[in-house]
Amino acid sequence: MEEKIVIFRRYPFRIGERLYIEDGPRKGDWEVISVSESKVGLRCPVSGTRVEWDRFCYQVDERPAP
Repeated sequence: MEEKIVIFRRYPFRIGERLYIEDGPRKGDWEVISVSESKVGLRCPVSGTRVEWDRFCYQVDERPAP
């Protein structure tokens, strides 16, 4: 079986961007309200809840191992 490497990259959040996080503790609809080098601020458009989390990354590519 061929070995693969999963590539992760920080997502380039933009203020005003609407997100849907499919699973995990951050699951649900969010709007980006602030972005810094280390944190992203989100607001739930339904409840108005505001949170600030460490910036996180997503799987963006999978490649065969060299």
